[in-house]
Amino acid sequence: MIPAMQSALSGLSAYSAKIGSNANNIANAGTEGFKKSRILLASAVPYGVEVHRERVENPGPLSYEESSNGMALIEQSNVDLAEELPAMGLNANFYKANLKTIQMSDEMLGTLLKTKA
Repeated sequence: MIPAMQSALSGLSAYSAKIGSNANNIANAGTEGFKKSRILLASAVPYGVEVHRERVENPGPLSYEESSNGMALIEQSNVDLAEELPAMGLNANFYKANLKTIQMSDEMLGTLLKTKA
């Protein structure tokens, strides 16, 4: 496979995973005790990106809530929407950049084949 396309496809997959993680974190921001996930990217040999998923174990804020035994301290989600929403926008832009790389590689390959044919 053409290295540019292989790298861009790997990037599409990686940023798709990051967007999915952001969406899951945002969807569960109000769930008691939910622990957010984080996607880490690393270089792959010879081309591309490796995806590593990890769970962030930092405790969420505690709040008092009414329970059957009276008031109890309940751990909330450790998701910070002020962090997740901008990250999701950036990840969407990085996804689009990789998609554009594939489109341009495909266009250049098509032009080359037309020239040679």
